[in-house]
Amino acid sequence: MYTNIKELVDDAKKKQQSISELMIQQEINENQATREEVWQAMEQNLAVMENAAKKGVTGDGVFSKTGLTGGEAVLLQKYRQEKTTLSGDTMIAAVQNAIATNEVNAAMGVICATPTAGSSGTLPGILFTITKRLQLNHEQQVRFLFTAGAFGMVIANNAGIAGATGGCQAEVGSASAMGAAAAVEAAGGSPEQSAEALAMAISNLLGLVCDPVAGLVELPCVKRNAIGAGNGLIAADMALAGLTNKIPADEVIQAMDRVGKGLPRALRETGLGGVAGTPTGLKLKMKIFGQTVADN
Repeated sequence: MYTNIKELVDDAKKKQQSISELMIQQEINENQATREEVWQAMEQNLAVMENAAKKGVTGDGVFSKTGLTGGEAVLLQKYRQEKTTLSGDTMIAAVQNAIATNEVNAAMGVICATPTAGSSGTLPGILFTITKRLQLNHEQQVRFLFTAGAFGMVIANNAGIAGATGGCQAEVGSASAMGAAAAVEAAGGSPEQSAEALAMAISNLLGLVCDPVAGLVELPCVKRNAIGAGNGLIAADMALAGLTNKIPADEVIQAMDRVGKGLPRALRETGLGGVAGTPTGLKLKMKIFGQTVADN
């Protein structure tokens, strides 16, 4: 099992294999499974992602029981159809896919946690956008997920990936980095460029707090996945263009872990700080739960 990004990239160069292929081989060895079994399991993850992204923009969309989130992915879809987007259609398509998936999560639908349920929209936001942009086939989409998984595994083994321990940088930041690295491989970039994309994606989101209103993974979580997807695409493009982060990916992951541990408790998924602690955030909590907010 790879313990750091350098080891992963070096092994890919040594064996002249893609990161996705290394991950497939690792899964076969770790789980004593056949290649077909490993591949089919990842295909199932892809199918879950596809279904969630589609469900979020079907009809009027999906809505959470609290009423805090829902239906906004549909608004983005209509906006793309009727207007000239300011960020460009590729970027807003990524935002739409990310929000659609997270709205399904908030509505208690089935999603694929990548790496967590709260960050489940970021990876589909990137994947399904570049699928259209680069005309990726089914195999390339599955390989995208293996590559993302390889980088995500290293992050998880070296830093917290839960908002409760490391803030939203640990969740959406990790997802954004996984997607950025995988997008580079899907676009024909090198393993080194994938590592640079990962480093830039995390660096851009260092310090991102976790402040769910009423303690629910809805506000601002849903839209933060849109930012994670956009950041991932931008980081991938920068890496493919030859830009480097200067600070190695492994050191950036270590920095993320230290920053997460240094965040005040109120900013680590307690629902006490950030936008959760605003007057409106507190009113929404009162409306949903009918209780006062105790800073405990």
